[in-house]
Amino acid sequence: MTETNDQIQTNDIPAASDVPAAAEGQQQERRGGGGGGGKGGGDRDRRGGGGRGRDNRRGQERDSEWQERVVQIRRVSKTVKGGKKMSFRAIVVVGNERGQVGVGVGKAGDVIGAVRKGVADGKKHLVKVPLTRTSSIPTLSNGRDGAASVLIRPAAPGTGVIAGGSIRTVLELAGIKNVLAKRLGSKTPLNNARAAMVALAGLRTHKETAKERGISLEQLYS
Repeated sequence: MTETNDQIQTNDIPAASDVPAAAEGQQQERRGGGGGGGKGGGDRDRRGGGGRGRDNRRGQERDSEWQERVVQIRRVSKTVKGGKKMSFRAIVVVGNERGQVGVGVGKAGDVIGAVRKGVADGKKHLVKVPLTRTSSIPTLSNGRDGAASVLIRPAAPGTGVIAGGSIRTVLELAGIKNVLAKRLGSKTPLNNARAAMVALAGLRTHKETAKERGISLEQLYS
């Protein structure tokens, strides 16, 4: 695009022999004024470039808030007319450790592409988790997905994350630091991660529960 513009400008400028002697001074003045305009344009371009740089930095900061962890990568095959088509499936957990977490699955012909798709899918299915002052959950919660069932229970400060497998990854990236979790049923990482997401999505604070029941917070505790 730049080369095309340069060619157009070069063709539009007349040769030095075609310019009358009386008009040379005027052309020089115009060139001087144009140079000043070009300088101002350069300043504007610099300012615009600085604005774009700030936007890029903000985008990088937003991206840096999210953490991705790969739970499982498997090579899968699909039977087609010509034989078997091999690809990779990646299970990725995305979270900002401040109450937002998501589980995504990506499939591609290479591992990097599968992980990238998994991250994008996880960001599309984020769940907001209510956290307490001690970085725990407000109440007990159960989640089920397929044959997998997960029990998540709040814990006292200093307990840590007592969980295993993909459930531990989901709880850590959600920002929960004191919790007890137990896996029941299936051991499949994807089903367990999704069951943990169902359990976290069903959490409600005491204030929200009192509002749903139409009673005061004091009556809820009594």
